[in-house]
Amino acid sequence: MSHVTPKSDGAAATAPTKNPMDRFIDSIELVAAFFVGLVALNTFIAVFLRKFFAVAIPDYYDFGRLFLGILIFWGIAATSYRGTHITVDLVWANASPRWQRWIDIFATLVLLFVVTVQTITLFDKVATTYADNVLTYDLRLPNWPFFAVAWAGDCSAVLLIAIRTWRLIFTPELIHEPKTEAAD
Repeated sequence: MSHVTPKSDGAAATAPTKNPMDRFIDSIELVAAFFVGLVALNTFIAVFLRKFFAVAIPDYYDFGRLFLGILIFWGIAATSYRGTHITVDLVWANASPRWQRWIDIFATLVLLFVVTVQTITLFDKVATTYADNVLTYDLRLPNWPFFAVAWAGDCSAVLLIAIRTWRLIFTPELIHEPKTEAAD
């Protein structure tokens, strides 16, 4: 399925429309980007107010660390699917395309296992934080909702890694990755 978009010279070009799964993946990346902005904004405002007005935002440190935790888990979700995180793999780069695919499938299955275990343990952390009634220092806000949002990011990572695994096995043409040259 494609739709027509105008080119700069006035001619029409066809661009593929994204399927619902690709739009879902993009929305997860958007959530991760939102928390990058939130962490940066919290830090900027806290430093600005402290430097020029000698005023501190209540719980800015707690918010910073909680937002950073959320960012980390949503970032794991975003990078796990795309496969564009930093990698160094001389074996993969020098393998044939068939073997590269098998290496990718194995590595993605290992990643799926690890992140699934991580998600289970993070849910335990959400539950114990809720049960222990852990609060922020100044405003006395409960921490468990922040942990729950981080856990949702981890759940998204498991889902996206499972989708990536499925696509690597059954529809590898749907995986959009930059091509890597063989190492010299």
